[in-house]
Amino acid sequence: MSEPRRLEVLRAIVEDYVHSREPVGSKALVDRHGLGVSSATIRNDMAVLEEEGLITAPHTSSGRIPTDKGYRLFVDRISEVKPLSAPEKRAIQTLLEGAEDVDDVVDRTVRILAQLTNQVAVVQFPRLGGAAVRHIEFVLLAPQQVLVVLITTNGTVQQRVVPVPGTLQEAELADLKQRILGAVSGVRLTALPGELGHAAQVLPQHLRTAGGALLKSLEHLAGLGQEDRIVLAGTANLARSTVDFPLSIGPVLEALEEQVVMLRLLSEMEQDYRGVSVRIGSENPYGGLSEASVIATGYGPDAGAKLGILGPTRMDYPTTMAAVRAVARYLSRILEE
Repeated sequence: MSEPRRLEVLRAIVEDYVHSREPVGSKALVDRHGLGVSSATIRNDMAVLEEEGLITAPHTSSGRIPTDKGYRLFVDRISEVKPLSAPEKRAIQTLLEGAEDVDDVVDRTVRILAQLTNQVAVVQFPRLGGAAVRHIEFVLLAPQQVLVVLITTNGTVQQRVVPVPGTLQEAELADLKQRILGAVSGVRLTALPGELGHAAQVLPQHLRTAGGALLKSLEHLAGLGQEDRIVLAGTANLARSTVDFPLSIGPVLEALEEQVVMLRLLSEMEQDYRGVSVRIGSENPYGGLSEASVIATGYGPDAGAKLGILGPTRMDYPTTMAAVRAVARYLSRILEE
């Protein structure tokens, strides 16, 4: 058979199976896709595709469904990622522009991505190593209890309540704040421990004990901003796709719960010329995801963090790739503002 028709038959099988979840037969292909040849010719084409491992028959005498290899060829033949519709773009923009800080924008991002794709959305928090201290705040809650707040240049707010020895007065706490803020304002989080150490040496003697507790808390908060973590949304979408996981959905859920697995996978995925990365079924190196596909891309100024979706191999790849890329671009724009 001709190469172009072979690809056209494969494309039609993928699209029909994704839409209907039913194995696709030759007559249905002729009726729905206007391929310009007879059912007998299409059956011959399908036999060749099956020999090449691109489609398979789940049951005797049934139609055919794509294999991981077939999905891969289909995805590789998508030359351009189609843009989202105007309403979809407005929905993303409206939701993300209302965010108050990084935590809020990440939460909104993962929710809109799950809604757009009907899959599980995964967003890795942006690493804050390149961020710097914008402001710190100490709030006296009780004579021996202080709320410590660290605000970074990319809008992240970290806070914790810290017990301090002795009895602090408002004026003393304000003095500590001004001294420490003067020492660390504009300092990158990666360099903060060293600067906090210098600041400790110049605190007034009578405030060094309480000040030391506050400095240690600031170091802890800065470290939180550099930990790798992810946020998920749309896990319930997997429950509606259990038929797409013939073995078990359990390993997929376990992989999602085990954040280190998803973080490692995302870090290994490098985007292609279309701006996305696609791992299909058995291409995933972690056994629990052998029946799932993952589509991801980087975001942010250096694209150092990733976002994406996880779902069954039977998914609408073109639309999902477009949603992942579009959301990443909007998120990058919000974070750069």
